[in-house]
Amino acid sequence: MPTPTIRPGRAAPLGATVTEDGTNFSLYSRDATGVELLLFDREDDPRPARSIALDPGANLSYHYWHVEVPDVRAGQLYGFRVSGPPGPGHGMRFDASKVLLDPYAREVVVPDGWDRTLAARPGVDDAAIAMKSVVVDASDYDWEGDAPLQRPPARTIIYETHVRGFTRHPSSGVPAARRGTYAGLVDKIPHLQRIGVTAVELLPVFQFDAKACPPGLVNYWGYQPVGFFAPHRAYSSDVSPLGPTREFRDMVKALHRAGIEVILDVVFNHTAEGGASGPWIGLRGIDNRVYYMLVDQETGYADYSGCGNSLNANHPVVRRMIVDALRWWVTEMHVDGFRFDLASILSRDPKGDVLPNPPVLWDIESEPALAGTKLIAEAWDASGLYQVGSFVGDAWREWNGRFRDDARDFFRGVPGSLGRFADRFVGSPAVYAKERRDVEQSVNFVTCHDGFTLNDLVSYDRKHNEANGEDGRDGSDDNRSWNCGVEGPTDDPAIEGLRERQVKNFLVATLLSIGLPMICMGDEARRSQGGNNNAWCHDDESAWFDWSLVEKHAGLVRFVSMLARRRLRREVEHDLRHETLSEWVAKVAKAWHGVRLGQPDWGPDSHSIALSVELQGSGALFHLVFNAWREPLDFELPESSGPPWRRWFDTSLASPEDVAEWDEAPAVEGRSYRVGPRSTVGLYLERA
Repeated sequence: MPTPTIRPGRAAPLGATVTEDGTNFSLYSRDATGVELLLFDREDDPRPARSIALDPGANLSYHYWHVEVPDVRAGQLYGFRVSGPPGPGHGMRFDASKVLLDPYAREVVVPDGWDRTLAARPGVDDAAIAMKSVVVDASDYDWEGDAPLQRPPARTIIYETHVRGFTRHPSSGVPAARRGTYAGLVDKIPHLQRIGVTAVELLPVFQFDAKACPPGLVNYWGYQPVGFFAPHRAYSSDVSPLGPTREFRDMVKALHRAGIEVILDVVFNHTAEGGASGPWIGLRGIDNRVYYMLVDQETGYADYSGCGNSLNANHPVVRRMIVDALRWWVTEMHVDGFRFDLASILSRDPKGDVLPNPPVLWDIESEPALAGTKLIAEAWDASGLYQVGSFVGDAWREWNGRFRDDARDFFRGVPGSLGRFADRFVGSPAVYAKERRDVEQSVNFVTCHDGFTLNDLVSYDRKHNEANGEDGRDGSDDNRSWNCGVEGPTDDPAIEGLRERQVKNFLVATLLSIGLPMICMGDEARRSQGGNNNAWCHDDESAWFDWSLVEKHAGLVRFVSMLARRRLRREVEHDLRHETLSEWVAKVAKAWHGVRLGQPDWGPDSHSIALSVELQGSGALFHLVFNAWREPLDFELPESSGPPWRRWFDTSLASPEDVAEWDEAPAVEGRSYRVGPRSTVGLYLERA
C-alpha cells in the first residue's frame, strides 16, 4: 500500500491535534535550524518507527514548525529532535541527539529506564530512555453534562491533599490496584463529604519527574514539572496510553457530583530541567532563550525557585503557553481553580526585575475561558520577594502566610501576638483593607504540605528531618511550634489533652475566621510525619495518610465536621458577599471584648480576647472567646432578655461535649462563662 501523503500542516493550534484523517503537529522554536518529528511504537524503543524531517520551505511559518501526518491517531507516542546554532554562550542549548517532549503534550509516558544523568550528557542519543509525548483526542469523552461548579468563595472550604498520599496507605481500604490514584481518591469522597470540605486542592498533578531528587529518594510532592498539559501518569490506575486523561476526568466528574470542586496546585515558575548541568527533557532543547530566564551572558539560569531555573513567564510565547494550559485544564478537564506555586516569580521580567503590571498575570485574569475560575497565589518566591497583600490583580486570592504565623504565635502564647491574631481572624484588614478587596481575599491556613502537620505543630519544638539526608539543612527553622512539654509522642494524658485542645483551637481559628479556609490532608485526624517538616522526598508511610487515625481520633473528625457544616449554612452565617473587607471590619470594630464587656485588653501581655457578631438575617448573636493563657478566665456575656446563651463548642471539653448541633446545645447559666486554659469557646444566642 502506498504511504499516505504528508501534508504541510498548520501553525495553529500548537501541539498535536487530531484531524479528520490524521494529526497536525505544531512546535514553536525561534532559533531552530531543523526539526524532526519522531513516531514511536513503544516508550522504550531505542529508535523511532518513523522519522519525519520538517522542510523549512514547506513546514515553517514564522517560528512555527508544523506538519500534518495522515493515519496518526490518539494514543500515538511521539517526540522531537531539534537542531540549531551551538553554544550556551549565546543562550542556546540545541542538541539533535536528544528526544524532546512537546511543550503542549497532553500526556507523557516515562520509560522504566528514564535516567536524568544520561539525559544530561551532551551528544548522547537518549531515545530509549527519553520521555515521550502522547497524541490525545480531547473530544473522546462523555462528560454527561458536567461543568466546573463555580462555587462562591464564601461557601468554600479547601482541603489540600496529595493524590497518591491520600489513599496509598494499606489502611485506606481502597483496593490495592487503585491506591494512590485518581480512582482511589474517588473511593474516599464520602470522607470528604463527611468533614464538610467543598474543594480539594491537589498537590501537583502536572506530569513531573519523580527522579528529580537526591539518590535513594523520590520527588514525592511533584514540584518538578515536565508537562504543563499532561496529568501525571503514575497517579492513574489505568496505564494505557490514554488512561490518565480518562481517569482524571472520571475523578473530576465524581467529585463534582458530590458537590466538591477541584483546584490544582500548578507550577509555572520552573521545570525539572534544572540548571546548566541538568537534563534535556523539552524546553531546554527547543528554545532555551525563550523559555528560561538566563544570566551570565546567557550561559546560566536565573533561579528564583530554588530548583535550578526560572521560567521566563512574561515572554509572549511562554505567556501564551501558560494561558493555553490553564484554558485546557478548565475547558477540557473541567477543573475549578488553580493555586500558583511561588506565584511571585510570575511578576518578574526576563532580567528578574519585578514588574508593576506583569503581563502574564493580567493575561490569566482577563482570559474569558477562566472567568469564574478560582485563582490563588502563593505570593512569594524563593529569593525573598514577598507580596502577600500586594499581589497584582483584581481576582487573585492569596495564601496568607501571616495568618499562619500569627495564629501559631497567639496559641503558643507569644507576648504581643494578640492584636495581630485578632486582625487575621477578621480578614486581615491590616494586610488587605487598603484596597477594595472582598472578604475572602485571604486564604486562611495554619498548616499545609510545606511544614509541620497540625499534630506535629503541637508535638515538636524543632524539625526532625534526618531521613532527608541533608543534615538538617532543609526545611524551615521558623516553625513557631510548641510541643506542649514533651518532644514527640507521649503517653502523658495531660500533655495529650493539651495537644488535643491546641489542635481544636487551630481548627476553630481556620474554619471560623473571615476569609477562605484551608485545612491540610489528615489534620482532621492528627496525621503525623514524625516531626519532618519537609517530607517532599518520601513516598512511604511517613508521608501517607494513615486511615486508622480516623477511628482513633473520631471525636476530632466529628468536631471538624460540625464546624465546617455550620460555617456553610448561610441562613445562620453573616452574608458578606456584597460587602468589602473594609465595610465588614467597620461593623466589628466595636464588637471586641476582654474578660469584661467592651473592654478588650490589647496590651503585649494579654493572651485572651472575645468577639460578638450578629449573624446577618438569622437574628442570632455569636460570641467567640479565645483564651491562650495558661489559666482559666471568666468572661462576661452580653445581656440576654430572652432565651439563654447556648454553648456551641468548647475546646477544653472532651468529645462529644466539645461541640453540639445548635438546636441541641446546652444552655449557659449566669452572666459569665469560664473558659479553660488554652481553650476556645463559641456561644450563640437566638434573639426573639
